[in-house]
Amino acid sequence: MDSSKPITSFIEKHYLHFNSATLVDAAKAYKAHIESGKKMMITLAGAMSTAELGISLAEMIRQDKVQIISCTGANLEEDLMNLVAHNHYKRVPHYRDLTPQQEWELLQNGLNRVTDTCIPEEEAFRRLQSHLFDVWKEAQDKGERYFPHEYMYKMLKSGVLEQYYQIDPKNSWMIAAAEKNLPIVVPGWEDSTMGNIFASYCITGELKPSIVKSGIEYMMFLADWYTNNAGTEGIGFFQIGGGIAGDFPICVVPMLHQDLERTGVPFWSYFCQISDSTTSYGSYSGAVPNEKITWGKLNIDTPKFIIESDATIVAPLIFAYVLGW
Repeated sequence: MDSSKPITSFIEKHYLHFNSATLVDAAKAYKAHIESGKKMMITLAGAMSTAELGISLAEMIRQDKVQIISCTGANLEEDLMNLVAHNHYKRVPHYRDLTPQQEWELLQNGLNRVTDTCIPEEEAFRRLQSHLFDVWKEAQDKGERYFPHEYMYKMLKSGVLEQYYQIDPKNSWMIAAAEKNLPIVVPGWEDSTMGNIFASYCITGELKPSIVKSGIEYMMFLADWYTNNAGTEGIGFFQIGGGIAGDFPICVVPMLHQDLERTGVPFWSYFCQISDSTTSYGSYSGAVPNEKITWGKLNIDTPKFIIESDATIVAPLIFAYVLGW
């Protein structure tokens, strides 16, 4: 075993069959993709930020192992919530046994549960809310418009959150992304706590919806980004979970081909999805990669992997392998 790469050595020795073997194959192909000079998109579904994926993802960003991220609004904000309120989180290891009354008591105590982890409303949601309102209002007063993630970047770069930091900043993937000004696509941002809060300000008339750029504008941005960065061989697509974080951006390739009728646009050149979705039965997230060929997203010879397992276990292992840990 290579003592300088304990995780990599362990994986190569023990992960030889079934889903574990697919994990190794996908990780090796990811490394080969990056080492050949091609770029990679990572998509984040679910609550991966609350699962503290930032510990490994931040380093992936710093070492240029990912060039663009697509994520839900929840993942965008929950990395920052963990950054400023980590010490106030409450773990509930017996969450499967909670009664409705116990769930109600968590709510009454300002604790919103995500599986076994409760996010504290006052220290997390409200702490971000006041500072985000300031950057939203400033943009409105100046007649400016930005994407949701750009407002988050502005808030981070201003330094106003530093007084609250409760984890090592190097473990925040949003800080790493902001430092590199990494492109992020956040489809359906309004389906998030901060999106709901923004909507409330629009209802009261304090803010205008138009100051936040839309999902359509995100797709327009992604179309330009893909065109300018794909070269002749395409971009890789590493999908963690399912849902809109993956479904939205993968469609940019067939849109460029079929709707804009552009020629010479390469397909996605690597595809891996970590999924526990049931394969088939009309589940978009459970569709096997070959189905994406029929939609003009992947080519016949695109390296394709589906790892049917828990993303909170698999993603950090793959990142560790790619990073040579």
